[in-house]
Amino acid sequence: MRRLVLLAALALAVPAQAATLYDDLGGEPVMRRVVEEATKNFLADKRIAVTFGETAIPRFKQLLFEQLCNVSGGPCTYTGRDMAKSHTALKITDAHFSALVEDLQDAMDKEKIAFTTQNRLLAILAPMRRDIVTR
Repeated sequence: MRRLVLLAALALAVPAQAATLYDDLGGEPVMRRVVEEATKNFLADKRIAVTFGETAIPRFKQLLFEQLCNVSGGPCTYTGRDMAKSHTALKITDAHFSALVEDLQDAMDKEKIAFTTQNRLLAILAPMRRDIVTR
């Protein structure tokens, strides 16, 4: 009986692991849907569609998922090139970058991801701007 009480006390003393941003975003199923919807938005957006002209879209979607998963604390490893090398020739402007962020937010809205959760992800992604914007 004493062992059971001790075991129960220890179980209660161990704090539950905090949810990651990845979990708050909905994990893999939701994040894959966000990537799918965001990619549709990017390609339909006249402000930025031209920047995807030479892009292998299936690979792009996989890399975007890996990146979002990785930076949000998920179990993924990003296997793509660094942002500067990937975007140098694309001549991305601040306006392009802002349009992409808007399209990503629209995709997250469609999945009903909380605004505060979206902002947590965007805060992590924001420093990449300096490697992506080249004009």
